[in-house]
Amino acid sequence: MTTQPIYRMGRKQYGIDDCEPQKEAVREGKIEFHALTKGHYPGTLMPEEVLPGLNSIGFWDANTSQDWGLNPHRNEGIKIVFFETGTCDLIMGQKAFNVHAGNFLLTRPWQLHKFGAPNIGRGRLHWLILDVGVRRPNQNWNWPKWLVMTKDDIAELTERWRQVKNPVWKSTPSIAQSFRELARCITAWDQPHVVSRMAVHLNLLLIGVLDALVEQQAQENGQMTARTHAVEVFFQDLKAGSVDLGEQWTLDRMAAHCNMGVTAFSKYCRELVNTGPMEYLNQCRLERAAQQLRTRPELSVTEIAFANGFNSSQYFATRFRRHYKVSPSRFVSNPAVPSLKND
Repeated sequence: MTTQPIYRMGRKQYGIDDCEPQKEAVREGKIEFHALTKGHYPGTLMPEEVLPGLNSIGFWDANTSQDWGLNPHRNEGIKIVFFETGTCDLIMGQKAFNVHAGNFLLTRPWQLHKFGAPNIGRGRLHWLILDVGVRRPNQNWNWPKWLVMTKDDIAELTERWRQVKNPVWKSTPSIAQSFRELARCITAWDQPHVVSRMAVHLNLLLIGVLDALVEQQAQENGQMTARTHAVEVFFQDLKAGSVDLGEQWTLDRMAAHCNMGVTAFSKYCRELVNTGPMEYLNQCRLERAAQQLRTRPELSVTEIAFANGFNSSQYFATRFRRHYKVSPSRFVSNPAVPSLKND
């Protein structure tokens, strides 16, 4: 089956996932597979007018070790994947995630991702792909009419899904139960009232996803707030001199002091003080040195330089002159120059 190109970036076109490795695994009996499709994905055909926007929904069971993985791909809609059992490696962009039982993940159409590194793991995996009319981040999301959530809840779900940075989330009993009920609908697709049942459980699933995002994004924000506070307190201590400015602080040591990685520490630093950590450290050192030049006349310039972490009086004088536009000696003799300067 040839897929329709729907992603265009310059002259490049991208088709949706052709699922060939998965199809081959089904043909060879490596996995138990059940799915409904509107035609672009493997599974039993579902009429276009039934649950519009639902382009693929299904589950697979991999009860033995597998020798295949899905190719890197995008989807023609937003996707939810729930891992009921087992583990699997997910590659998204340049990052790898180990997904295990009790996790669910969320993707958006423009996000390139791959299951298996290189092969999928054993386990039972559920998914659905819902087309809400977006292919790029700046487009409006148009949810299907069978979604019965309130306008406010839909708007909140949309905004929270837009803001998702980490694709992997902790599932809840509600989400797990919804996927199990949807699996029953898939295997009983030819039975009466199954479309209505599926619509009910799809709505319950999306409400469950919203609840999970509300709780877990609040936890994420709380962790971010705690991290920001840790960096803020450290910087306050630097400025007040409560932390020894003469210590040979490195970027790694400052990050470790705040109990975080260098990348996160640098990010919070720039958000708080609009400059890099080492530059801010040097500013604090210079400001403290300037105070000491005027309040500790018994100390030489060299002693003040070493006490504030500068390796030589010459380097200190160079940085001081760049910051205050005068030499340390002229600074002492000229009270018109302020002792604190905010760049």
